[in-house]
Amino acid sequence: MSAAPPAVDAPSLSPVRVVVAIVALALGGFAIGTTEFVTMGVLPDIAEGVGVDIPSAGHVISAYALGVVVGAPVIAAMSARLPRRALLVGLMAAFLAGNVLTALAPGYGTLLGARFLAGLPHGAYFGVASLVAASLVAPHLRGRAVSSVMLGLAVALVAGVPAATWLGQAAGWRSAYWLVVVLAAATVVAVLVVVPSSPGRPDATVRGELGALRRPQVLLTLAVGVVGFGGMFALYSYIAPVVTDVAELSRGTLPVVLLVYGVGGVIGTALAGRLGDWALFRSLGGSLVVLMAVLAATALVAPWAPGLVVGVFLVSVSGSTLAILLQLRLMETAGEAQMLGAALNHAALNLANALGAWVGGLVIAAGLGYRAPSAVGAGLAAAGLIPLAVSAVLRRRELRAPVAEVPAERVSAAV
Repeated sequence: MSAAPPAVDAPSLSPVRVVVAIVALALGGFAIGTTEFVTMGVLPDIAEGVGVDIPSAGHVISAYALGVVVGAPVIAAMSARLPRRALLVGLMAAFLAGNVLTALAPGYGTLLGARFLAGLPHGAYFGVASLVAASLVAPHLRGRAVSSVMLGLAVALVAGVPAATWLGQAAGWRSAYWLVVVLAAATVVAVLVVVPSSPGRPDATVRGELGALRRPQVLLTLAVGVVGFGGMFALYSYIAPVVTDVAELSRGTLPVVLLVYGVGGVIGTALAGRLGDWALFRSLGGSLVVLMAVLAATALVAPWAPGLVVGVFLVSVSGSTLAILLQLRLMETAGEAQMLGAALNHAALNLANALGAWVGGLVIAAGLGYRAPSAVGAGLAAAGLIPLAVSAVLRRRELRAPVAEVPAERVSAAV
């Protein structure tokens, strides 16, 4: 990466301590992933509980996503000076409070506000946690460290979301968010106990951090995320009718298909760390091409149930790989504002969620059927190759440009 993370006492840490610290950081990702996706599983219960129809209840999901988009850059830019461990605890405490308010919300309006507040720390937490995890290991292992933190979110799709959904349906939808509160509290304790202290950047300013948004490579990578990753959400947003209406499977098979999707996410997230450490930019381009290809293939084979299941699995593997590689690329190109870069990735992915669902809805409304979102998703992934190609051209020029000599004191300060 172009700039090393802030130093911590990594050399004095045992391998076991490093693993335990990264697991503590991943636990926060598990809590965040659970709250983000469990709403979809208990949406009918929420609608009934607050007295609205299901489409109106769906705005609860949008409120959380909006919180992520707003909170990621703002919090990351304003908190760069703060010690990393204290910031992690503060962000998880704010996340905990947002979920407490969700569980206690007396009506629809307060529920929308609570979900917005719960989403605010989402991107910043992953930004700080990624930076801390990368600082605990040797440079050639940083991709794997970051992907290990993100595994918490992937595992949530396999274990946390089904468990919270079952609890919400059995004991009332509010109980699902109380479970998230418990997970958030456990994360706070774990971070305080096992994550080593890590200083912030005392010289950081909000203006300086947001200056990363003036970097062409940062903006191009964000464009790849918003457009290219939107292709995956074009399929995922409408996976239920694809399973029941296109493949003609029973509603009871939908959880199995979603489980397959979750397993693919875990595999893709783990794979991304190794690919990022091996060849980040090439792997980024490759994962986007693979995503485009498997989305197109899924659109073709969707009426054949085995083909659909395999397609969903491969879309999840390639999509989750792409998401992690985008985060690593943003950390690489953001200069000293690495925390902001990592946080911005989650804002971009939530915008991708909105774009994919919107475009997929348009083609369905146009009468093109439920296979169309996968085809459109392939088109979005292909469109993501355009900003990536521009980024490749600029990157080639940057690598060919002579490197200016940097004073020794600035080098030591950066490390």
